[in-house]
Amino acid sequence: MPAALLALERVHAGYGPSRVLHGVSLEARAGEVVSLLGRNGAGKSTTLKAIVSLVEITGGAVRFDGRDIARLPTHEISRLGVGYVPEDRRIFGDLTVEENLRVGEKGGAGWSTGRVYEFFPRLGQMASRRGGSLSGGEQQMLTVARTLMGNPRLLLLDEPSEGLAPVIVKALGEQIAALKREGLTILLSEQNLKFAARLADRAYIIEKGEIRFEGPMQALLADETLRRAYLTL
Repeated sequence: MPAALLALERVHAGYGPSRVLHGVSLEARAGEVVSLLGRNGAGKSTTLKAIVSLVEITGGAVRFDGRDIARLPTHEISRLGVGYVPEDRRIFGDLTVEENLRVGEKGGAGWSTGRVYEFFPRLGQMASRRGGSLSGGEQQMLTVARTLMGNPRLLLLDEPSEGLAPVIVKALGEQIAALKREGLTILLSEQNLKFAARLADRAYIIEKGEIRFEGPMQALLADETLRRAYLTL
């Protein structure tokens, strides 16, 4: 069994006096896709932000490749090989697609604009268009592609299917599956169980800042009572 590339060990985190995570533990092994599922407000986005030091961690450890990164600055975590795709995308609307990609470029071996355009042909067709003129789905692709330009070993995707048309969600899922085949480790935060089930090897369910389930995705899909208790709106 591959070693854990990412391991959260009883992480407590929140925003100022508001505590959101209460002893969250999870792991993602090298080369697998792990899905963090839960209702809106359960703590999914906060978990991903805790990994990259965008919220205050008040207890526990976040280990990446065996090193505790919990108190490192966000930019140092990125340099170590953790790529974060936020829910709100945060592209630069006044820059072209290619200029957005160059912002995320780390250089060296790995991802280049040419390789990104092979992976996301649609972006190659729009290389000179400004980011602000793209559709929501195209912006999501651009955000993922820009993160890849930093040559991450671990990719954190926060609600990537949120607000996208079904045909775009399907295409995005195919691209994430292709990244998995490339050997990239992916932690996927999602409310969309159908989308996550097509991609994830294992799943965690978070509710009120605590992990309520961990196990193979197939075990979750087979347990209707569990899904109804924690995932049904």
